[in-house]
Amino acid sequence: MKSLAELKAIRDRAKAAVNVRENSEAGTRVLVGMATCGIAAGARPVLTALVDEVAKRQLPDVMVTQTGCIGICQYEPVVEVVDPDGTKTTYVKMTAEKALRVVNDHLVNHNVVKEYTIGAYQQ
Repeated sequence: MKSLAELKAIRDRAKAAVNVRENSEAGTRVLVGMATCGIAAGARPVLTALVDEVAKRQLPDVMVTQTGCIGICQYEPVVEVVDPDGTKTTYVKMTAEKALRVVNDHLVNHNVVKEYTIGAYQQ
């Protein structure tokens, strides 16, 4: 950084990135549990598959992020989808292949993949 103008440009880029995150709350959020238990169970390939597929399908209203422990370690890897209306769907025992189906069925076509949800495993 050599000038005040460069510092201002960095600040403006950072502010724009924060605004994008704040404004993206209106869309669908996909949270991948990436605590130690999730990573050990295979959450990293699930996160990568979700990010890649959402980017490939150009879904601008979907934000894929990682989070810490969701609290149900025996069901890891866990993915939570929070729809714009606040409805939360918890997918458990996820794989990269299952993640692709969740993108297609849930995020694109708005149909919950019930056999992957926590409710299907608790019955």
